[in-house]
Amino acid sequence: MTLPLTGVRVLDLTDGLGESCGRYLADLGAQVTKVEGPGGARSRRAEPVVDGVSIPFALRNANKRGIVVDLDDPAGRDRLRELAAESDILVESHAPGLLSERGVGATELSALAPSLVCVSVTPFGQTGPYRDWAATEQVLYALSGVLSRSGAPRAEPLLPPAGLVEETVGMHAAWSALLAYYDRIHTGRGQVVDLSAFEALVHGFDPGFGTQGSAAAGRSDDFPRNRPDASNFYPVFPCADGYVRICLLAKRQWRGMFEWLGEPEEFADPKYDTIPARFAAADTLHPLIEALFATRTRDQLVAEGATRGVPVGGVLSLGEVLTTEHFDVAGALADMEIATGVHARVPTGYVSIDGARVGIRTPAPEVGEHDAHPQAKRQAPAAEAPGTRQSGTRPLDGLRVLDLGVIVFGAELSRQFADYGADVIKVENAKFPDGLRQSKRGAALAASVAWGHRNKRSLGLDLRSPEGGELFRRLVAEADVVLANFKPGTLASMGLSYDELAALNPGIIVSESSAFGSTGPWNNRLGYGPLVRAACGVSALWRYPGNEDLLCDGSTVYPDHIAAHVTAIAVLAALIQRTRTGRGAALEVAQADTALVQLGAQLVTESLRPGTVSAPGNSDPFAAPAGVFACAGDDEWCVVSVRDDDDWVRLCSAIGTPELADVPAFRTRTERIRNRVDVDAVLGEWLQTRSPAAAVAQLQAAGVPAGMMLRLPELLTDPHLAARDAYTETHHALLPKALPTAARVARFSAIADPPLRQAPIAGQHSREICADLLNMTTAEVDRLVAEGILQPHDTDPSPIGVAASAAR
Repeated sequence: MTLPLTGVRVLDLTDGLGESCGRYLADLGAQVTKVEGPGGARSRRAEPVVDGVSIPFALRNANKRGIVVDLDDPAGRDRLRELAAESDILVESHAPGLLSERGVGATELSALAPSLVCVSVTPFGQTGPYRDWAATEQVLYALSGVLSRSGAPRAEPLLPPAGLVEETVGMHAAWSALLAYYDRIHTGRGQVVDLSAFEALVHGFDPGFGTQGSAAAGRSDDFPRNRPDASNFYPVFPCADGYVRICLLAKRQWRGMFEWLGEPEEFADPKYDTIPARFAAADTLHPLIEALFATRTRDQLVAEGATRGVPVGGVLSLGEVLTTEHFDVAGALADMEIATGVHARVPTGYVSIDGARVGIRTPAPEVGEHDAHPQAKRQAPAAEAPGTRQSGTRPLDGLRVLDLGVIVFGAELSRQFADYGADVIKVENAKFPDGLRQSKRGAALAASVAWGHRNKRSLGLDLRSPEGGELFRRLVAEADVVLANFKPGTLASMGLSYDELAALNPGIIVSESSAFGSTGPWNNRLGYGPLVRAACGVSALWRYPGNEDLLCDGSTVYPDHIAAHVTAIAVLAALIQRTRTGRGAALEVAQADTALVQLGAQLVTESLRPGTVSAPGNSDPFAAPAGVFACAGDDEWCVVSVRDDDDWVRLCSAIGTPELADVPAFRTRTERIRNRVDVDAVLGEWLQTRSPAAAVAQLQAAGVPAGMMLRLPELLTDPHLAARDAYTETHHALLPKALPTAARVARFSAIADPPLRQAPIAGQHSREICADLLNMTTAEVDRLVAEGILQPHDTDPSPIGVAASAAR
């Protein structure tokens, strides 16, 4: 098959942070050339290292070419300029100002090659008070608000597994790069993109001020100190051969659980149909479920749960994930060479296109492996002549997206397109309402709707009726993209498979997503983010060591947001290919595959060294001192990461004990890891007398990666985020007050921030869409409204519409 980004040339100057961006672009067909200095990138030594191979480097640099360019040498800089002039996209992660000091920064390269898209990926961006701070994944977890929502009540907050940060940042970089490139196709103009990893995590991992899971309807919004108990959100129960997790969100799911329990009288009250009531009664309800599950196996519980409509999933260890039949049959995991002579079981990739999985084709390159191979000249990837779109328009203007998506994943996926100019029509059926519209008692609108569906239109339509299906097909004939995340086979069962839609419109791009994909024995399993995490090994690593039943990932809906970004990138790549071929594509992304890829380093290491990977808690297995440390005050914490011996020397000087740098037990990284308890105690004692902000400022001034644990409200006043205008406000007529919301993730030099048109009420634009896009008469619309096929909003002005709405 011809991959969608074939002909797109990418220069990859990333080292560590952002490397997964180039990997995904390469998976999708771009020719990605990794540019390293003499001796290779630092990330070639990133832990875990097995048999001399850095597993993170091998995974994040597969499918790339590799060359050496010495940027400290004038000839090397000239070589980079030549490469940039023949490239479409350049992605780099050097410290702010470093490339400009050498005359090869974004400004200089853009002047040389005006059509080049330059993407800078740095920990904190090119501007702001933290610009020059050092960061690790753990530091970014602390600063982003993720850490404050992870861990047991009144216990030390818990760091999530390693790897999720880099992949989150990489996916936002890939989206930003392709968005700017798609804009270039139509304008002929390149641009500079400033991506802050801090902001990518704040807004893109699991945003506190963004689309939230259904469980948000049952929890407090103030995120108090000492971490509220999140175990009730997606509870875990022991069973005969391990643990299972359940997700009781919709009313019908609770009813299935109620019947399974034997309809206990104390829970017969209809009030327990609501999430808040069940959460409040967890102390009574959960022991009943635990007793029911105790003698059954995981497989038995999952099977019976599926029969009863109760989402149940097993909690798997990494070793179990690697041997799971489903992932083998689906092709999500495969045995392959990841480096010369090193074979392992590996997550293959994120996406399938036209039924073929797109993923690793070649192992990561050796240093300078392709120095002697001349590069092909840049190809013009689009049939459309540049300059056809006026400056100042949005990159996706003119595209129409039909959005059948639901819950967090569906909202986030289509929002990417709505925010940047596409006409996104959310198609929703009042008979099967989107769970995202489930609001707290007394609320006229769920905040998640305001966040997730801004800039869209809403069409109320019964797709399961013959006439409703026909109306949808008429829309497809003039649309560009269809997005859905139903159970596999749902579109086909309604006569809306890709083949059927492509017969109407050969250029249509159809993206389907589900928890576990359409292939394999789990293809029809009920799936939500918490069950995906449990099945992929994320939950087993997101816990305190030695405590298997206390999983600490209950406050997050990962991987919904980032899986949506993964999918948006694939859709945009298909749109780029369509400018060249005129043909659409069928895309599929399983949310489980997103989790597997992002946990790749741990899975591959466990494959090569069985039994060696377990939940590390807050101890970095490869660094010391490192972890979460208590500071002065109530529930005040910061994260410090001493990456190497140079960091250790700087730390000793910063805390006033320079003599410790030469103590034999602490001098080297190996010795510090061996004596972790003692070296952590030295740092811990110093931190206990200081506020997190003061301690972090002092350590960062010395060049030591450190970050204070910020709670969600503190993000809104953080000086760096404020300086970069990271937040704005969104308003809605049905909300009592404005909501803080992301202004953007990446800063573009030539693409404006997203507008903030309020999210639609369900069916709000039904009449407008039928009249403007389908040329239907008022009489035709009235008839369909009366029959319940077309569903306008509840304030529809026509008497027929009002009556129909009241009947629902």
